[in-house]
Amino acid sequence: MSVTAAQGFAASGIACGIRRQGLDLALVRSRVPATGSGLFTANRMQAAPVTISREHLGLAEPQAVVVNAGVANAATGQRGELDARATAAEAARHLDLATEEVLVLSTGVIGAPLPLARVLPGLARAAAELGEDGGDAAARAILTTDTRTKTALARGPGFTVGGMAKGSGMIHPNLATMLAVVTTDYALAPGAALEHLRPAVEESFNSISVDGECSTNDAVVLLANGAAGAPRDDDAFARVLREVCANLAGQIVADGEGATVLAEISVTGAASAGEAKAIARRIATSPLVKTALFGHDANWGRVLAAAGSAPWNGGYAHLDPARVTLRYNGLTVLAAGRPQGGEPEVSGASCAIELELGLGEGSASYLTSDLSYEYVRINADYRS
Repeated sequence: MSVTAAQGFAASGIACGIRRQGLDLALVRSRVPATGSGLFTANRMQAAPVTISREHLGLAEPQAVVVNAGVANAATGQRGELDARATAAEAARHLDLATEEVLVLSTGVIGAPLPLARVLPGLARAAAELGEDGGDAAARAILTTDTRTKTALARGPGFTVGGMAKGSGMIHPNLATMLAVVTTDYALAPGAALEHLRPAVEESFNSISVDGECSTNDAVVLLANGAAGAPRDDDAFARVLREVCANLAGQIVADGEGATVLAEISVTGAASAGEAKAIARRIATSPLVKTALFGHDANWGRVLAAAGSAPWNGGYAHLDPARVTLRYNGLTVLAAGRPQGGEPEVSGASCAIELELGLGEGSASYLTSDLSYEYVRINADYRS
C-alpha cells in the first residue's frame, strides 16, 4: 500500500479489458487539496498522455492520476489526444475535480488506439473502489512485462513518502518504458514540487538502463498534500524523496526483461560530472558489456572500449589510457593503464564495475542489467 501510505491518499486497481487478462487501470487521488508536478520522457515522439498531462500541469495543481496498461496511446494522432482528454474528463467527473486537475499516464503497445469504450466505464468502477488499502491493486494494474510490482516507502520526521512504479523493458533515460507515482503527506508550496522532484529523478530514474531504449511515455509524478502537518524540514524531505525514487529505480533494473545480473557502474575522477555520467551511461548501455555480464565473463576490455567512446559535446568524453584504473567486483584488473593479471569472480547475480579516470572531480553511477536470450524472446513476440 505504499502509494497510499501517506495520509490523505486513496487508490484502486481494476480490470477493464484493455489487456487480455489481469488488472489494467489504476487510479490514485489525494482526498485533501494537493500540489504536485511531473517529469516526462525527452523522446520527441511523445505519447498523447504526456502531451495532455504537461498541459494540465500548466493549468492546475494535480489531484489525481489515471494510469492504464496495455495500450500506450502513442503514435495515435489527434484521436489519441482526444482520448486522453476524455479519460481525464471522465475521471474528474467521478472525483468531483476539474479536468485539468487529473493527469493521465499510459503504457503498453505503441500505435494502438485507447479502447475508450472500456476505459470510461472502468473509471466509474475505479473511482467507486478507491480506498487507503488500494495501493497494492494499483501497483499491479500498471504492469506490462514486469514480473512483479514495484513499491517503496520511507518516513521522515513526521511525514511519509510512498510510491509505485512499473518498468522492465524499453528502459533508458531521459526517463527510462517506466511510470512512477510518488505521494507524500509533507506540505509543499505550489511550484515547489518540481524543485524537489528534478534532482531526485536525475540520480535515480535518469541513471538506469536496461536496454538503451528511451520510451514515448515515461513519466514520474509527485503529489504532496501536507496532511501530516509535519514541521518544515525541506532537507529531510529531499533526502526521503531521493530514497524512495532510488528504491523504485533499482527495482526496475532488477526486474529488467530477461535480466539475470544487476550491475552498478561507478565512474570517478572524470573531467566533469557530465562526462562521468556520459561514460557511465555508455558502459551501462553497451551490448558487448551487457552480453558479457549475461555470460558471467569478466571481459573488462569491453568496459574500457565503451568508456573511451562515450559521446560528449560533439565528440567523446575525455579519457587518458595511462591514468585509467578499473576494478571488477572489487579486484583491480587495470591500475594506471597497466593490466594486473587477476581474474575477477563474476559468477553471482550482481556485479560492481568501478572506473577511476584520474582527470578531475567528476563522478556518476548507473544501474544496468545484462542482455539475455530471454530479453530477445520477450521483445520478439511482444504483441503476440
